[in-house]
Amino acid sequence: MTFKENARLDTSQVRGGGGGGRRGGGGGLAAGGGIGGIILLVLYMLFSGGGGLGGGGSTASGSPWNFSAGDVSGSGEEGASGDFSHCQTGADANENLDCRVVGTVNSVQAFWESAWSQYEPAQTVIFSGTVQTGCGAANSQVGPFYCPLDQGIYIDVSFFDQLDQMGADGGSLSQMYVVAHEYGHHVQNLNGVLGRAQQDPQGPESGAVRVELQADCYAGVWVAHADGTRLGQEDAAILEPVTQDQIRSALSAAEAVGDDRIQEQMQGRVTPENWTHGSSEQRQKWFLTGYETGDPNACNTFSAEDLG
Repeated sequence: MTFKENARLDTSQVRGGGGGGRRGGGGGLAAGGGIGGIILLVLYMLFSGGGGLGGGGSTASGSPWNFSAGDVSGSGEEGASGDFSHCQTGADANENLDCRVVGTVNSVQAFWESAWSQYEPAQTVIFSGTVQTGCGAANSQVGPFYCPLDQGIYIDVSFFDQLDQMGADGGSLSQMYVVAHEYGHHVQNLNGVLGRAQQDPQGPESGAVRVELQADCYAGVWVAHADGTRLGQEDAAILEPVTQDQIRSALSAAEAVGDDRIQEQMQGRVTPENWTHGSSEQRQKWFLTGYETGDPNACNTFSAEDLG
């Protein structure tokens, strides 16, 4: 999506960690993520039955990469807070990836605050390298995730390079979808359904898949209302209306992180009994359900007989 150039950004909703924010122009990042092979190895191990969401409620939840921060030992040094002083306007968000994350956080939280009276704001940590969380130490191998113990969203923006390599088209909404998905997990934590992922952790109809698909649906609901979001009553709207090309961009990201697509790429076969996040078709279907209805109540994946 495109930010209105003169829109005001609120950097107080994010902080840096593990080396701070990283700038990247246009729809992607400067080269240098350096984590692709490690992530792919982790994916192979997980889909081969070697991991998944941990028990006991102490792990992170919601990474599209199906990795638990509680299973990751920190490596390297955690840096000081990042500097987001360059993220002031919508023009900055259109130009720089870390500013785009800031603007997305602003818009997503503005939507949920207006849509749900019980919403409590969460902070996003944009990190590089390693980061300490309420769920334990995490590093860049994790991908974006939500930690329910400190109600924080953690994103290393180098992830978006890997997302493009997995098949996303690199458009702005493919990146913003990821942020909105993680805030969907925050909403689930607040309304008490996030824990269903660990109670029933694998399979095409599992609680884990239903949790993830609901977060995708919530991301779609936000997109439906995003062009009306603003930081305050006196502020102008943050975003321009979404286009169909941008919707296709978000769908390319949902397809890229489907369990079946990743399994096919990593192990040459699809094993639905190991699914934890849903197939590409399911993820696209539920994102579109949220977008086309604009209604969070339409995102009740737990009562749906057909997940797609």
